[in-house]
Amino acid sequence: MANNIIDAVIPSRTRVQILVKLFLNPGIRAYLRGLASEFNVSPNAVRIELNNLRRHKVLVSERDGRNIYYRANEAHPLFPELSSMVRKITGIDELVKFVIDRLGNLEAAYLVGDYARGADTGIIDVVLVGEIDRVQLDEFVAKTETFIDRKIRSLILSREEFGQLKDNKSFNPLLKLWESGKTIAGAGERTEDGNGGSAGGPAGGIG
Repeated sequence: MANNIIDAVIPSRTRVQILVKLFLNPGIRAYLRGLASEFNVSPNAVRIELNNLRRHKVLVSERDGRNIYYRANEAHPLFPELSSMVRKITGIDELVKFVIDRLGNLEAAYLVGDYARGADTGIIDVVLVGEIDRVQLDEFVAKTETFIDRKIRSLILSREEFGQLKDNKSFNPLLKLWESGKTIAGAGERTEDGNGGSAGGPAGGIG
């Protein structure tokens, strides 16, 4: 349902995919053929959208070897709004807000796996740190999945459990969505590895 609404506002499905890819995690960068392969569309379709977004300074580009890489322009005045839009498309904002408002003591929320890499694969993996009511969470997730046309997999951990797994590099990449006592602007903090990766990288998730 959410995708239908977005498609009506932004008629280019490829443009929406590019925005989700690059604005969900602003540390991500991607190149044309990698995006075309990931989205299963022609390179020309991707080129048209990349050129359009770069012309409006929504994206910036840089050459690295033989490829030109694109990433979100965090200095653009619409960056916060675009980041918020893609988080609404994926249902991530609503999930975190619901947990904060209704489900006990949330200390932090993280995005891992495919969506932390900017890959809109249909399975969203989130790690919630704190004391969370699993029954209510599952009920909310079931309702949200129907609306966003995606599956949500959640892992609830204590602070100690999360610390151990993080130290063992069990989550890579790891994108912080929210932390108690802090306001995280835009799409969240950059991935823990510092560079966010690029299109065509390996997939991952919560096993």
